[in-house]
Amino acid sequence: MDREFLTDLFADFGPVTLRRMFSGYGISADGTNFALALRAGLYFRADEETIPQFEAEGCGPFQYQTSSKTVTVNSYWQLPARLFDDAEELAVWARSALGAAQRAALRKRPRKRAAAGKAKTPAKKAAAKKSAAMKATLKKAAARRPPARKKRAPAKRS
Repeated sequence: MDREFLTDLFADFGPVTLRRMFSGYGISADGTNFALALRAGLYFRADEETIPQFEAEGCGPFQYQTSSKTVTVNSYWQLPARLFDDAEELAVWARSALGAAQRAALRKRPRKRAAAGKAKTPAKKAAAKKSAAMKATLKKAAARRPPARKKRAPAKRS
């Protein structure tokens, strides 16, 4: 799938941004990636709300092969082939995929904000100071040590 084809395919959905990714493109709207266009096909973002639609159509999740196993990515599901001919229904599925991607982003954000917003506790600050002091002490001790003597190899007898 090339850029022009994908842009035309999503015309009823609205403007999309295409970025090179793996063997194809990542497709996003409003800064949220909601689809992958790869050699293997077109995959839309899915979650517990939308996966039943894909299953009803007989579609499966994105899979790829490593040297030792097959990896299944349950967050992206292959788009039913019939939607390539129905731009209006494809737009409905794309909006649903965008919703799934936005819900996933909302679930991730609180953890990141909570971790970033926490200040170091006094115990952590003390441990960090102690660690820095220990490193400085070890560095000074290493500087005072005489250089290690090189062991000489025994002389060869002929």
